[in-house]
Amino acid sequence: MTDSMLAGRLDVRTKRFEVTEVPRPTPGPGQVLVEVRAAGICLSDVHLVDGTLNPLFLRGDQVTLGHEVAGVVAEEGEGVSGWAGRRVTLQAGEEIGGWIHTRGVDYDGGWAQYALSTVGTLVPIPDSLPFEQACIVPDAVSTPWASIVRTAGVRAGEPVGVWGIGGLGAHAVQLLRLAGAAPIVAVDPVGSARQRALDLGADLALDPSEDVAARVRELTGGAGLAYAFDFAGVPPVREQAVRCLERDGGLVLVGLTDQPLTIRNGTQFSYFGQRLLGHYGSEPQHVEQLVALIRHGRLDLSRSISGTLPLEEAARGIEMLERKEGDPIRLVLLPNG
Repeated sequence: MTDSMLAGRLDVRTKRFEVTEVPRPTPGPGQVLVEVRAAGICLSDVHLVDGTLNPLFLRGDQVTLGHEVAGVVAEEGEGVSGWAGRRVTLQAGEEIGGWIHTRGVDYDGGWAQYALSTVGTLVPIPDSLPFEQACIVPDAVSTPWASIVRTAGVRAGEPVGVWGIGGLGAHAVQLLRLAGAAPIVAVDPVGSARQRALDLGADLALDPSEDVAARVRELTGGAGLAYAFDFAGVPPVREQAVRCLERDGGLVLVGLTDQPLTIRNGTQFSYFGQRLLGHYGSEPQHVEQLVALIRHGRLDLSRSISGTLPLEEAARGIEMLERKEGDPIRLVLLPNG
């Protein structure tokens, strides 16, 4: 094992990103060194590079990106035993000093040949789960899962809608089907995304230019949706989704935006007792639940990987996601081939 490695580093001050050679880290007490086999490219990474997202707790000006990481434990630090050689995925962050710090944002992540991880953020994965699928479980899969089971608390038989069938929304459709939601309505302006939603279990896929509210009322016998999930984070989606809600229905905001949140008809929103629910990320148990579901054959992520790239082409991957080339669900970097 050499003393140096390749890593995708971002200068958060200048927004300059490059894959460069850096010293290979050494695990300290309670830590392990993971040989990274796969690392997802997320829209949050794009937003870090373009400056619309900034770290809150980063020490210094540079960080190795990558919060979706899977690999093999290569080295154990002091006080750690029983992990060497094990296949793992890493939680996307951890609580430090009462605040959640995000891997690849507030401290170095997994766009590198090796990554440090505290033992508490290691999640064992079965041999049957490929690394490129395992790496996206924390965030791309766990964020929509947590929004469904924790923030909304969706129950079997409840009608739901998903706006934006991209990296998170596509998994939301699959997971809502698993949770027993019915019917499931998917809304996206891209035809291939709508077809993808149907393939993953949606009952109806609509273009937002249609009269979505009317189609939803028709499908639900006039009632509307118990929950509408916004994975796009744009005002027109929220306005359309609110019009589709039933009495006491909830709009779940998963897509992040730094813009003001507005409800055009506030009186109607209040009259019908409707709710606005913010959602961010997931908790450790959600990743563990998903790995268990995969292990026991309840969840298949084989359709989620839209392409893989070597670490050296990370900048190209960022560009592909930013431009939505090929309408990807998830692009994955393979730092060690």
